[in-house]
Amino acid sequence: MTKVPMTTLGETLLRDELNQLKTVARHEIIAAISEARAHGDLKENAEYAEAKNQQSFIEGRIQDIEHKLSHAQIIDISTIDSDGKIVFGATVTLLEVGSEKEVQYQIVGEDEADIKKHKISYASPVARALIGKFEGDEVSVQTPKGLVAYEIIEVKYV
Repeated sequence: MTKVPMTTLGETLLRDELNQLKTVARHEIIAAISEARAHGDLKENAEYAEAKNQQSFIEGRIQDIEHKLSHAQIIDISTIDSDGKIVFGATVTLLEVGSEKEVQYQIVGEDEADIKKHKISYASPVARALIGKFEGDEVSVQTPKGLVAYEIIEVKYV
């Protein structure tokens, strides 16, 4: 089986979600199904149908998280000595050549990626262009806006 890289924070968040689904959400949905059953005829009971749909979603999400965790390769970036090289988990400050706009991204696993939090997937075009490079290097990335050149200003491992 192929291992999927994940940061330690990503693993913690998935384990917390799994725990919440198993200990809270499951019990809440079982109670909702019981209450909906008490309302009578199940064929025309919208509350029952909705509760069953929610139960299906919760059980599917539990299986999905368990699968991801069983195939995860947890990477603690603070223990890696990469000598300034951009690797999975690194936080990179970039200067967009031309506009002089500065951006910062952390390279994370696919499930952890959230552009609003400046976290990009290791499989994204920007991350693929950055991995293996060093502070001071320039990279060009094909984006929906066209070819964008970045200068790597800083690489941190936090």
